[in-house]
Amino acid sequence: MLCSFRHCLEIPNKPQYNGGIILNPDLQNGSQSWSQFGNSKVDFREFGGNKFVVATQRNQSTDSVSQKVYLEKGILYTFSAWLQVSIGNAPVSAVFKKNGEAMHAGSVVAESKCWSMLKGGLTVDESGPADLYFESENTTVEIWVDSVSLQPFTHEEWNSHQEQSIDKERKGNVRIRVVNDKGETVPNATITIQQNRLRFPFGCAVESNILGNQAYQNWFTQRFTVTTFGNEMKWYSTERVRGREDYSTADAMLRFFKQHGIAVRGHNILWDDPKFQPEWVKSMWGNDLYNAVKRRVYSVVSRYKGQLAGWDVVNENLHFSFFESKMGPQSSYNVYAMAHALDPRTTMFMNEYNTLEHPQDPSSSPARYLQKLRELQSIRVGGNIPLGIGLESHFSTPNLPYMRSALDTLGATGLPIWLTEVDVDAPPNVRPWYFEQVLREGHSHPKVQGIVMWTGYSPAGCYRMCLTDGNFKNLPTGDVVDKLLREWGGFRSQTTGVADADGFFEASLFHGDYDLSISHPFTDSKVSYNFTLSPDDSSS
Repeated sequence: MLCSFRHCLEIPNKPQYNGGIILNPDLQNGSQSWSQFGNSKVDFREFGGNKFVVATQRNQSTDSVSQKVYLEKGILYTFSAWLQVSIGNAPVSAVFKKNGEAMHAGSVVAESKCWSMLKGGLTVDESGPADLYFESENTTVEIWVDSVSLQPFTHEEWNSHQEQSIDKERKGNVRIRVVNDKGETVPNATITIQQNRLRFPFGCAVESNILGNQAYQNWFTQRFTVTTFGNEMKWYSTERVRGREDYSTADAMLRFFKQHGIAVRGHNILWDDPKFQPEWVKSMWGNDLYNAVKRRVYSVVSRYKGQLAGWDVVNENLHFSFFESKMGPQSSYNVYAMAHALDPRTTMFMNEYNTLEHPQDPSSSPARYLQKLRELQSIRVGGNIPLGIGLESHFSTPNLPYMRSALDTLGATGLPIWLTEVDVDAPPNVRPWYFEQVLREGHSHPKVQGIVMWTGYSPAGCYRMCLTDGNFKNLPTGDVVDKLLREWGGFRSQTTGVADADGFFEASLFHGDYDLSISHPFTDSKVSYNFTLSPDDSSS
């Protein structure tokens, strides 16, 4: 259950990494290194043997408690703190002010009577001093702070952690023993292992222009195992005129991808953004709208029941509220319930932006995302709804420490996490590097179960970035994808070796489907097998 992951404790945990570069991180030395920020009054208190600092008599959102730190360019900082407010609950953010610029490192919905953990992180463009402080728009609450940590990592240390995680989560060891038909060891046999399919779902969004375009189809099917239709399943595409539905394009696309063994995510049942409704829906209200919504949900979900890798149910529901504003606050819950009743085995995703990308967006912070998930988990329709966490991942400059901490926070739910619409809007000289950073961070995180990039090619232009040109020659971003696929064992990669004197051969391989060929060293005879290496296998 999600409620067990709220991390609200009577006494906070000790600071991570012993506080890192934060001085007096657990307030055991009273006021040492901590000071007033803005016009708050600062108290140092103790309860049950636990010491903490309090910002009280706050009139501005930034009235707080502060510590000066020195931040270095090229270093990745993970941040954490345990927070409490004096009454009720209130969102509280951690902010670093440097050269007059406020950089948000993360936020949490802090509660009274217990301590909540804020996890986040940041990087900086240039080295220099900064003021750490805590911010809340609710000035009626005191902000209580304890167990603060700011831990620096070099890129080498960060990448090393990614590699360790990949070895543990995405790979397995295969041990092969070669014997003849009498059970006798055959030393020096040649072993060839070829990967047929990566287990980790990695793909790219597409639009209808892939139909009938052989060059595009070849480029796509050589690389990817999952896709999302950019527009073709959306309501404004399937019912432009009320009562006249047309699924022919979506049907044809689904047929094509099924033929190639490529999974499809269902995107989307409804979109809560008022701009992206069918024109005839925009002016509807009340029962009329409810009946149209009910018909839409029934139509699209029953049509594709059991055929999709997940549904984005009420897209961008944390940022927008078109249906709630017209049908009441329970409308999104009703849609989840309806969709689940029609397609009970398919995972129902919340799909949101800025949860990983922008710490300063309070609408979709990890804490707000979890709040909504808990509400959805309370719905009972023939048992619990299988929920999934969809994170769009439309980045500009990636904040990798924040991204990792947000994935950690959401991953604690145990629910499947997908990065659903990955792209990067940045200058061409840095875009491929930023793009690679985001993909590596997502792939290396143990709780991420799939990645889809929002980079489908269209003659009219891609959404924010393309992987290829119009002739399906890779752009630099496409080269990044190919480089990573080769690293991850894609493109039917081969591992070749020779059995040792005892007939054994060992290899570390990415999870997936493989062909195994064994050649006898003297007789030229060959035998072939196939096997699947999954996370449950320690070896084959």
